[in-house]
Amino acid sequence: MTDKMLKFVKIGQQTPPKRGVDNRKDDFNEIYDEFITQKAQEQSSRCSQCGVPFCQVHCPLSNNIPDWLKLTAEGRLKEAYELSQSTNNMPEVCGRICPQDRLCEGNCVIEQSGHGTVTIGSVEKYITDSAWENGWVKPISIKHEKDQSVGIIGAGPAGLAAAEQLRKNGYQITVYDRYDRAGGLLIYGIPNFKLEKHVVERRTKLLQDGGIKFEQNFEVGKDATLEQLRKKHDAILIATGVYKPREINLPGNDLDNIFPAMEFLTASNKKGLGDKVDLFDKGILNAEGKDVVVIGGGDTAMDCVRTSVRQKANSVKCLYRRDKDNMPGSAREVANAEEEGVEFVWLSSPKEFRGKNKIEKLIVDQIQLGDPDDSGRRRPEIKQGSEFEIKADMVIKALGFDPENLPLLFEAQELQVTKWGTIKTDFDTMETNIKGVFAAGDIVRGASLVVWAIKDGRDAALSIKSYLENIELKKSKVA
Repeated sequence: MTDKMLKFVKIGQQTPPKRGVDNRKDDFNEIYDEFITQKAQEQSSRCSQCGVPFCQVHCPLSNNIPDWLKLTAEGRLKEAYELSQSTNNMPEVCGRICPQDRLCEGNCVIEQSGHGTVTIGSVEKYITDSAWENGWVKPISIKHEKDQSVGIIGAGPAGLAAAEQLRKNGYQITVYDRYDRAGGLLIYGIPNFKLEKHVVERRTKLLQDGGIKFEQNFEVGKDATLEQLRKKHDAILIATGVYKPREINLPGNDLDNIFPAMEFLTASNKKGLGDKVDLFDKGILNAEGKDVVVIGGGDTAMDCVRTSVRQKANSVKCLYRRDKDNMPGSAREVANAEEEGVEFVWLSSPKEFRGKNKIEKLIVDQIQLGDPDDSGRRRPEIKQGSEFEIKADMVIKALGFDPENLPLLFEAQELQVTKWGTIKTDFDTMETNIKGVFAAGDIVRGASLVVWAIKDGRDAALSIKSYLENIELKKSKVA
């Protein structure tokens, strides 16, 4: 092993080269070039193959990272792919958008020792993209079809992961989604420069080719109630995600040209997909030539500022109430945004929106960090008399997402929710208080990462499988 691995003492850390700033600001293509085979093998060989793989421990999916790094270093790429996809339904997606700096790479042993992390995400992306190119990725093949069916509400990562796992076990799967394309936030929330849409579309086509049915433009509560779907299927999984934007109720909140993040990002992504988007074409949801201010500090805020840059905004500022060290978004994404010309206004909080009919400027308070709050983070406190103005033609609020009122929307008032509005489930089985109805992903845990949604979808599939097997067992005993 030592001749192939542990080369971190001789070989330095290297990521795939980024396209030049001036070049990448002109389009929505992904910013990282591909690893070539030699470099992928070389960087994989830096893995220390440590006894306790903290990279794997800190991966929500417990991906077998040291093992597929070793296989890549040895040139056994097909085996590396087989191992990678055995624990992850979308490795090519996670390799692109996971915040590796906070998860696997941030906990790499050689990173902690000062040698620079193994570039796990880039290798993961390389492995799976190579698998697609070589035709190793095959549709699900079922030997024994089962009569039982599962209805999955939501075609985001949790729903798609559960659909695949259940289909592999022979169940009849129908995925219901309110949008015209499957993928959820992967399609309409995440910009192309992080995740090109063909990556998602080929994955959903693969699921269709494996016998999974998709019902698009289908709204539960409008096209069918939850109870009607229950009668149609043997089990139901709710994996809708959370889409309701968090608000900031300030004077002037009703002025024109103030938008929630998803409205802005969806318009941009639909335009990129070739759809007709009237509000974009009319210049309303288009940042071109405007002074744009984005409020928020998470990954969605980074998506908004970097999209604004590519839409040729006149200027782009990001307001965040804490400092850079306390930013919730990926440090890598913040660095990319800074390179692309985004101005970060740290320790600032909007106080008022001003303008006649549409936004013209923001009144902003300066912030200082006080004592830690319940979460352990230092509490933002307003500096008295510190307010200042920022010119703005367009404001985008990227403050996070809350769940919609699903009991009301689904005409299922008996469906129990938590005090936060997320669906209440059994901790072990992921079943709701309604028999045979399960829930997974953000609609249970709140807005989180794609990798956690995939994990939840896989876990829910196991619980649903157990539930359906118990039903069949009871039937066989009666017979």
